[in-house]
Amino acid sequence: MAGSYVDCHCHMTAEEFAQAGVRALVSVTERVGELERLLRLSERYPNYVMPCFGVHPIQSKAEGYRSVTLQDLEPALEKFEKYKDHLVGIGEIGLDFTPWLTPTAKEREEQLKVFQIQLDIAKKLDLPVNVHSRSAGRQTIAFLKEQGAQKVLLHNFAGRPSVALEGAQAGYFFSFPPAVANNDQREKLIRQIPLENICLETDSPALGPDRQERNIPANIFIPCEYIARVKGLSSEKVCEATAHNAFRLFPKICHRLNSESIDRPSLG
Repeated sequence: MAGSYVDCHCHMTAEEFAQAGVRALVSVTERVGELERLLRLSERYPNYVMPCFGVHPIQSKAEGYRSVTLQDLEPALEKFEKYKDHLVGIGEIGLDFTPWLTPTAKEREEQLKVFQIQLDIAKKLDLPVNVHSRSAGRQTIAFLKEQGAQKVLLHNFAGRPSVALEGAQAGYFFSFPPAVANNDQREKLIRQIPLENICLETDSPALGPDRQERNIPANIFIPCEYIARVKGLSSEKVCEATAHNAFRLFPKICHRLNSESIDRPSLG
């Protein structure tokens, strides 16, 4: 597996991807309705697309975006149990306290409850969590620690370096997408997080090197090269280390890569 990237956070349910140089994709969901499409992709590419199922703190509806509710989570609960053997993690879950999306204390409290329930499910199923933390970096890490979460990936983390170090000291991992190369504010953050706590992601189809273009997993080399430059390391070293970190955090990836076939439940 040397020399191969692992994309720890992307959204592959819109269409199939097959990218040279990417060993595995951890593909997350945001809504319940994405799970069956994701599992079908995983059936088609069983040693490539690794399913991660969760309900995002912000939901998109016909009327626009709004904060998640317990009603959004309810239909997912039975699916966690039904497909537990075929998931490599729980996510994308977390907190998003963007003021215009989550303007009230009641909405923030309900987000915390939805997050807590999914953290409890992850602990019960012994799966890592793939975590969103927009405008809530400090609150997210504090809540993860309070809940006793241990297997954590904080994707596209944009909080203060001091807050990130609290997460790193708790054993959490942080992943960064291609867009990080265009954001000088992340340089100090990445410099301070130990390499053993860093993973790579693309967040495809978002957060690419060019806002006007659709992001793809093949762009995984961009954050790798940026992290290497910031830390004064070779790209090969960062590629190897981040892949190793991904396999430590998501051990079921290794199992799936080494399995010739995987029995799956019917999607009916």
